[in-house]
Amino acid sequence: MNSVISMHTAKSTLSQLVKRAANGETIMIGAYGKPSVKLVSADAGVGAKRMGVLAGKLVVPDNFDAPLPDDVLALFEEL
Repeated sequence: MNSVISMHTAKSTLSQLVKRAANGETIMIGAYGKPSVKLVSADAGVGAKRMGVLAGKLVVPDNFDAPLPDDVLALFEEL
């Protein structure tokens, strides 16, 4: 786990921290060793690398959108 950078240090070294984050590093900033925010690259977690992560791992049954049985519907009506 990354260490937490103090607010004061973050203020005085912001440009360096931004460069590190842009290069893929996750920067934790906070007070008293407790993280308050996470500085990451603007494109972190975005794009094609996230698309299709479950492709081929899930199976949707043929009756997925079939009406529920009456006994199951009755359970919903009790709420």
